[in-house]
Amino acid sequence: MTTLPTQLVSLDLADGSARLEIDATLYPLDALYGASYVFIDRCYVFLERPAEQRYRVTLSPKKAMDAAALHALVGEFTNELLSCAWRQQITEANRAQIEAVTLQAIAGAMGPPSLEDLANFDFTDAPLEDPLGIATSWEEKYKKKDKQADAGKEKA
Repeated sequence: MTTLPTQLVSLDLADGSARLEIDATLYPLDALYGASYVFIDRCYVFLERPAEQRYRVTLSPKKAMDAAALHALVGEFTNELLSCAWRQQITEANRAQIEAVTLQAIAGAMGPPSLEDLANFDFTDAPLEDPLGIATSWEEKYKKKDKQADAGKEKA
């Protein structure tokens, strides 16, 4: 069994609890809340802030655990904390894309416009640019050429 860093983790076998010191500059509070939430079915989770740049987490299992089980619990918690911090970082980096997709989903869920919406719509606005011709109808794209117009062009 590997040892835990004693300056960051302490096990209290008399209480059956584990105490962790977390660096607040590495792990945001939301990540700490997320990791704590995952463990509330197995442990009582106490969060403290003993210093400006530190969090203290005390995990008190709801069922008695020996030292090996507490050690494993601490390992699971720290892994979950790292996972939550990483997910938060990804979310913050992709916030614009997430908001755009969410907005499109909500707008699509609103359904088609009503007759009143269509009656009030301003059709004088310039159409969207379509350099690839994606909005071109099939009839326009594959229409048969007018034979009389072609004959007139050949004579000229």
